Amino acid sequence: MSENPTADRSIFLAAIDIASPAERDAFVARACGENPQLRADVQALLAAHDQSGDLLDAPDLAARTTDSPVSERPGTQIGPYKLLQQIGEGGFGVVYMAEQTEPVRRRVALKVIKPGMDTRQVIARFEAERQALAVMDHPNIAKVLDAGEVRSAEFGLRSEEDLASATPHSALRIPHSAGRPYFVMELVRGTPITHYCDENSLSIRERLALFGSVCQAIQHAHTKGIIHRDIKPTNVLVTRQDGEPVVKVIDFGIAKATGQQLTDKTLFTDFAQMIGTPLYMSPEQAELSGTDIDTRSDIYSLGVLLYELLTGSTPVSKKQLKQALDEIRRIIREDEALKPSVRIGCSETLPAIAAHRHIEPARLSRLVRGELDWIVMKCLEKDRNRRYETASALAADVQRYLNDEPVLACPPSAWYRF
Repeated sequence: MSENPTADRSIFLAAIDIASPAERDAFVARACGENPQLRADVQALLAAHDQSGDLLDAPDLAARTTDSPVSERPGTQIGPYKLLQQIGEGGFGVVYMAEQTEPVRRRVALKVIKPGMDTRQVIARFEAERQALAVMDHPNIAKVLDAGEVRSAEFGLRSEEDLASATPHSALRIPHSAGRPYFVMELVRGTPITHYCDENSLSIRERLALFGSVCQAIQHAHTKGIIHRDIKPTNVLVTRQDGEPVVKVIDFGIAKATGQQLTDKTLFTDFAQMIGTPLYMSPEQAELSGTDIDTRSDIYSLGVLLYELLTGSTPVSKKQLKQALDEIRRIIREDEALKPSVRIGCSETLPAIAAHRHIEPARLSRLVRGELDWIVMKCLEKDRNRRYETASALAADVQRYLNDEPVLACPPSAWYRF
């Protein structure tokens, strides 16, 4: 590990959204400069991520071990749950579809920490996610149904010498005899909201109706003192119930609590570490302190999601993520986004974007221009004091638009621009 582990992970977090291997390598080379050890460490994190395929667990990949394969397999019995199929894997956890037989028969999703990944920091983050989901009860948020521990006779580090010599990044393990925690969630068979909308060619109004449900789910989390911090399409799934689309918000793995304690385990975010997904993170999340985050950070991310639902792209493009890390942070914090209508008007793929929204290309930009521009840009204000105060206020303005009523969002005044 390099002398600055937080730099390793910050560059890693910026690199994982770059799809092209060649472009990713070029970005890492620029970001690491003349530091070969830093570059080697980042490449190791990227290799681990490619095996796991989940950004959500990225902050803990620095502690990942390579000699602890997943021990559970389909057919394994964990408490009253029989594992049927692995449906997801992250840096520290694996998610299975499982069957519960008692007291009721149903299919569920079971998430368990991998053997060898039971560090103090990982367990704290895992339990924080479990507790965050447990305190919420909303039809548009995946529910926690049960929790427990997988028992094993193996032990990790335990001696006083181990405790004294360990560093925050040395993967100090909790003894396995204490059990690897797992929790059981509602099984959500869904599609990322952007994919669902495009695959079904939903109109702008239909997309806005789904987006309103997302806002209400996030508002519920906020009223419970939980900030999601990673709102993006893959964490907002759409499933069908009784033939109707229903939104489910998932993955509170990097959620932050306000005014409460999610776990009695020590949970900390390293100084100078970006938490979240760069394409969707707020300007304050791009600050490396990570300490000044409130619910309005989620409002910004909701604005990015709405921007993508309208235009087919995010305000910060993947092409811009090819820059050095400091430049990416500057773009997120300082560069003003194009209005959605302007982004649509200058898109080279306008016919395809319009077709996915079941509208003629010439009409799409005109439809978005004005009130929808204002709503989105109010969410994307760099100054969070000028954003919507709450997710429900954002949902209410979207509903006003759907009801053909005047919206509260409006363009900045000439005096404010001055």
